[in-house]
Amino acid sequence: MKKYHFLKFYASTCIAMLLVTFSLHAQANFTEYNGKVIDGKSKKTLEAVSLNVNETNISTITNSEGEFTLKVPNKYLDSKVVVSILGYHTRVLPLSELSKTGNKIKLYEAVTELSAVSVSAYKNAESLVKKVFEEKNISIQDESVFMTAFYRETIKRRSRNVSLTEAVVNILKQPKASYLRDAIQLGKARKSTDYRRLDTVSVKLQGGPFSTIYLDVMKYPEYIFTDETISSYNFSFDEPTTINNRNVFVVKFSPKSNGLNLNYNGKLYIDVKSLALVSANYALDVSNKNKSKNLLVRKKPRDIIVYPIEANYRVDYKAKGGKWYYSYSNLNLKFKVNKKREIFNKVYTLSSEMAVTDWQVNTDEIKIKSRDRLRPSVIITDAISGFSDPDFWGEYNLIEPDKSIESAINKIKKNIEKQKGKEKKGTVSGKP
Repeated sequence: MKKYHFLKFYASTCIAMLLVTFSLHAQANFTEYNGKVIDGKSKKTLEAVSLNVNETNISTITNSEGEFTLKVPNKYLDSKVVVSILGYHTRVLPLSELSKTGNKIKLYEAVTELSAVSVSAYKNAESLVKKVFEEKNISIQDESVFMTAFYRETIKRRSRNVSLTEAVVNILKQPKASYLRDAIQLGKARKSTDYRRLDTVSVKLQGGPFSTIYLDVMKYPEYIFTDETISSYNFSFDEPTTINNRNVFVVKFSPKSNGLNLNYNGKLYIDVKSLALVSANYALDVSNKNKSKNLLVRKKPRDIIVYPIEANYRVDYKAKGGKWYYSYSNLNLKFKVNKKREIFNKVYTLSSEMAVTDWQVNTDEIKIKSRDRLRPSVIITDAISGFSDPDFWGEYNLIEPDKSIESAINKIKKNIEKQKGKEKKGTVSGKP
């Protein structure tokens, strides 16, 4: 029997999880639409495009291959779908014009020119960023919100999927100004891990959905910018862009030196009118091998050294009623694992993403009981039965799986059927 070495990773400087079973108004009757979003000129597929049912909070996003599935309660079939992404003109399409399958939605790049007045209102990019964080309570969600979201987590060894987790979760999102942390409840989930492909190292991502919720830098700025560290970064204006017909500042940032424990490089996208953060895309600097050694590792055996190769993060927000709400986040971590005194060099990629698919202001003061909450240290356990049910997700919206994930799901289904066949054969032959 193989002896497994267990590695647990933090997805960012801190990561966590919670466990619950609650649901935002389940709809029994819905219509499903799927298709692809592409650049109207180059025909390339567009990733992380938001599709939102107009005048509701029901939404989904496209996967890495531009594909989407949107489930719409039948009472909203006379509505329109708003298709948007940074840098492109927004399209608003009547659902009646969409087919159930094979839709191809074209978006066209938007050219944005900000007036000299808009830019000169700030002495420099740093003063703009400081203002965004100082005045976040004006433009960002200021009430408790109950959200339904879809979470996916994958672990790969080289290019092969070795673990896949998918879940519908409920989030009690606290106001940005509140000292209370967000609570997460697990609705339904499925997970499969191929321990044979993991060889002698069992890699796990600690935190589950918290690995993505803590990327909400407006609620948790301490994980990237604090009053003390913000002055340790250089900020500069980049070419402006647009989303939903709103002008957006683009600010690049990088560390002035490598004096900080964690150094980040990236871009902040800031709404010109409200000064709310629209999106943040950034990466952890892992160029110093000695400094980054075992960085982000929660637990490992003594004879194993772990080097991060990449650590990329993203968070998006959406506007509704003059306020901006957490909408989507993802992370992608790549590690090299070496075992001392052995020729042992393996590369693992850990990815997780979460998209809010529906939400409502918590006027009913919904609570998530302490015993039901997922904990920040949680690691979701294997539960493969859900992969054999084609209607497992029911009316819930999800992020359409890309080809590699779809292939992994099909393999899991085949293994389940194979196991069922063995069990059936054993029963017929009278074996215990």
